[in-house]
Amino acid sequence: MSKSLTKSIVIASDHAGFLMKEKVKIFLNKSKIKSLDLGTFSDERVDYPDYAKKLALLVRKKSSFGILICGSGIGVSIAANRFKKIRAAVCYNQISASLARKHNNANVLCLGARLIHFKNAQKIINTFISTKFEGGRHTARVKKLDK
Repeated sequence: MSKSLTKSIVIASDHAGFLMKEKVKIFLNKSKIKSLDLGTFSDERVDYPDYAKKLALLVRKKSSFGILICGSGIGVSIAANRFKKIRAAVCYNQISASLARKHNNANVLCLGARLIHFKNAQKIINTFISTKFEGGRHTARVKKLDK
C-alpha cells in the first residue's frame, strides 16, 4: 500500500457488505491502518441507513475517513450524503476513487460488494486513502456542498 493520508478509518456495512467488510478490515490491519468497525457484525438482514448514519456522524466528528459497504454502494452513499460535511462517493475503480478525492474531497468511500471483486476493492481503497484533495478551483465547489 502506498503512503496513506490516514492512520485510522471508520468502517461499516449492511448484511450484503458484511463479508467484504471483514476482508477490508484484515487488509487495513496488514497495511498498519487501524479500523473502527461500527457493524453490522453478521450477514443477517439489517437496514443500511442505520449504519451509514452511525458512520457519517463519527466521521464528521473525528474528521476522519470512512468506508461504507452495501450490495451496490449506492444506498449507503445516498444515506451518508444526507449529513453535513460528509462527501460519500461510490467508487468502482481507481480512477473514480482518485477523482472523488482530488476533485470532491470525498471523506467516505462507498463500495458495492455485489459489483466489485475484493482485489479491485483493495486497489480502490489504496487509491482513495492515498490521494490528496487538489483544492484550487475545487475548493469553492466543495464548500457549496456543506451549505
